[in-house]
Amino acid sequence: MRVFVSSPLPGDAIERLRAIADVTVGARVGDAADTGDWDAIVALLTDRIDASVLLRSPRLRVVANVAVGVDNVDVDACRARSVVVTNTPGVLTEATADFAFALLLAAARRVAEGDRFVRRGDFHGWTPTMMLGARVHGMTLGIVGLGRIGRAVARRARGFGMHVIYTQRTRLDLLLERALGATFVDLDALFEASDAVTLHCPLTAETRHIVSAARLARMKPTAILVNTARGPCVDEAALAHALASERISAAGIDVFEDEPRVHPALLASERAVLAPHIASADRPTREAMARIAADNVVAILTDRPPITPV
Repeated sequence: MRVFVSSPLPGDAIERLRAIADVTVGARVGDAADTGDWDAIVALLTDRIDASVLLRSPRLRVVANVAVGVDNVDVDACRARSVVVTNTPGVLTEATADFAFALLLAAARRVAEGDRFVRRGDFHGWTPTMMLGARVHGMTLGIVGLGRIGRAVARRARGFGMHVIYTQRTRLDLLLERALGATFVDLDALFEASDAVTLHCPLTAETRHIVSAARLARMKPTAILVNTARGPCVDEAALAHALASERISAAGIDVFEDEPRVHPALLASERAVLAPHIASADRPTREAMARIAADNVVAILTDRPPITPV
């Protein structure tokens, strides 16, 4: 059996695969190095798994995506060819929620801007008006998507005395809302009422550019946007303009519309805290993600049910 892994992985995932198969660790799926008829592909969210990939590997039995989202995989095409698609849910919940709060705090309190200020040698002593930011404690926090990660963010928000509002396609059970201290509102009302909006929704046709120029215009001029979901959920040009025109106060962004490219106006903005897609990048989390992907492949190739099928 032959397994293609599109990138080196942390931990023992490769060794787990090599125990049952011939493993090739190569370039991204679809690159010239990706040749051969594979029984399994371990893919990253940057790998496009479409009909052309499936055509090149008629023996393919499983695509194990090292991510929660599977917007990079043509799931329907895989299903039509009886190819199992798996993901890595659950294990990155707490790491991503931590990082969403890190971005919110950094954006509100101008941490990255202050770091640059000190490194340039511009810090000449404390003054009472220097680097004034926003108070995070007591904010109204709007969460778009109250799934595993959104709920973990809501739990953290309670420690900051925040009022949590949320929106998603289906409202939660009232008992769960009460336990999380979250109030359901519609999408536009969320953008209007929130002091900070954080995205935790999947990328779908419905959520692509869910943060549009029109929705940014509904936000308070003191508001902050945080995105650790998927880059195309935000119209990046509209966000850059909203920051430059002070339509909103700040943003903390971990994912980008056309990664690894970042809109030049975002790069130039002192109001934007930018991270290189590292919300799940604590070592235990990334090792667990890789291990789940590997174990899904092992299960399928040894004729057992997948652990986390999509």
